[in-house]
Amino acid sequence: MGFLIRLAIIALIIYLFYRGIRYLTDAKRKLDEAYEQEQFYFYDDVKNVRKNFFITYKGALFEGEKYLGTTHDSIDVVSIFVWVKDEAKLQGFTKDDFQFLKSEILSNYPKADISWKNPIEQLMK
Repeated sequence: MGFLIRLAIIALIIYLFYRGIRYLTDAKRKLDEAYEQEQFYFYDDVKNVRKNFFITYKGALFEGEKYLGTTHDSIDVVSIFVWVKDEAKLQGFTKDDFQFLKSEILSNYPKADISWKNPIEQLMK
């Protein structure tokens, strides 16, 4: 009986350790934390084209939708449409901020053409 209790305690400790590691390395949690602290974070599953990516920057949360297409030598993400979740959070953003976001997106998807939703599109013109 004592052996089973020790085994159960060891199994519980291993399980709690596993859950702790999973919590600390969870990308969605890191995105939420960066959003609250108004820091930059790029959350994306590069291998899954169907999943949208999220970027938090200066307190604003952006979402990007990826579209697969053909280039002259490959099939790749060729178009990305980006919008902000709350337009009120854009107050104080400059063209340089959006250029930074564009460069970060292009570092993951170099062949993509990036389109922005209004009012960002109007600023970028």
